[in-house]
Amino acid sequence: MASKGAKGAKRATDKGDAADWARKRLKDGADGRPGSIKELLQKISTLKDSVQSVKETTQTLATVNASNKYGDVREVIERTASEIQDDIEKVMVQLATMIMSGDGFGYSLPSRATVYVEELNRIVLKAKSSFTSFSNTGATRKVTILTRVLQLVHGVLNKGIHVTKRDLFYTDVKLFKDQRDSDAVLDDISCMLGCTRNSLHVVASEKGVVVGRLQYQEDGDSIDCTKMGIGGKAIPSNMTKVTNMRSDAMFVLLVEKDAAFMRLAEDRFYNRFPCIILTAKGQPDVASRLFLNKLKRELKIPVLALVDSDPYGLKILSVYMQGSKNMAYDSGSLSTPDIKWLGVRPSDLEKFQIPEQCRLDMTDKDIEVGKQLLQEEFITQNPQWVKELEIMLSTKKKAEIQALSSYGFQYLSEVYLPLKLQEGDWI
Repeated sequence: MASKGAKGAKRATDKGDAADWARKRLKDGADGRPGSIKELLQKISTLKDSVQSVKETTQTLATVNASNKYGDVREVIERTASEIQDDIEKVMVQLATMIMSGDGFGYSLPSRATVYVEELNRIVLKAKSSFTSFSNTGATRKVTILTRVLQLVHGVLNKGIHVTKRDLFYTDVKLFKDQRDSDAVLDDISCMLGCTRNSLHVVASEKGVVVGRLQYQEDGDSIDCTKMGIGGKAIPSNMTKVTNMRSDAMFVLLVEKDAAFMRLAEDRFYNRFPCIILTAKGQPDVASRLFLNKLKRELKIPVLALVDSDPYGLKILSVYMQGSKNMAYDSGSLSTPDIKWLGVRPSDLEKFQIPEQCRLDMTDKDIEVGKQLLQEEFITQNPQWVKELEIMLSTKKKAEIQALSSYGFQYLSEVYLPLKLQEGDWI
């Protein structure tokens, strides 16, 4: 839903006038009358109702007949510890049989090639595989590491515990040498066994945080995210222990950066505007993506995104929405389609008269990434997103969320976001 207030902003001739224009429009409302919080939330309430009116259906590759249109594709599923243990043992038996027959040993690993499935609005894995042999000198180390990690995962599952990727690395530093080597084979193992990475009981360290109108149980403990201070509650890495989510929030506000999150948390933005505020502090980690997916599915409320007005802000948003290519095999549980782009959008730089000194020149790399994004299907299917990207590329200007602080440290929470919500200015 596009805003109708751009012309008013363009009449602002300097920084003070622009700030006054936004505050007056927020105070008076679009019709010139004083607006209450209820009136400010009218359009987000309508959006929430539309989200909740959609009948819940679980779309899969099979239900949309993806193979007919995209060829052989695949996704993984959540599996039990006993099932994974059994499959690892079967793989080891096969390896022993190969060795005893004189054929050496290796693994048939799925290709990491991906394809965007429009019906699911996410990327998935192509169902192709290749054999990686220990006898191939170029693959010897990878096969060795993969075998060792399979052994470690089997032991973790047998004990019924969860460990971090860092824990896993330190079990055999001499072999792994670099954590990236042990991390990489975890994705190969998930693909090979047809399970989510969470099913392996190996999780990433906590990174994301959440605050606002949300309560839930975590491994039996009651969590109230309104009582977590300005730092918020760390998003748990083990999502299976998160249960009984409850909330009176009208929307989830997904924030790219920690600085903006802290501003909103300290101002208790969620008290005036009932919401849940979440950030992964930059590039989203697996736990934050799983948590957002769970929020959207269980609470059935819209998700609005606040990111920098640059190509990388959109790249981060794309990972939340359609998944990442590295983990395309698990995009079903790691992606949250239909996130609304609230800001900061390229058109906002003029609408809110962001000072020139706060608008940064795009680098050649920025422009290259922006042009690549214009080819992405999740962008091209939304003409309004295309228009915003074209504005960015034509002006060759970008801006961070913090550019709004040029009008005051609390401009973000007291003017910019309330006005965006009042006018339904998201796309």
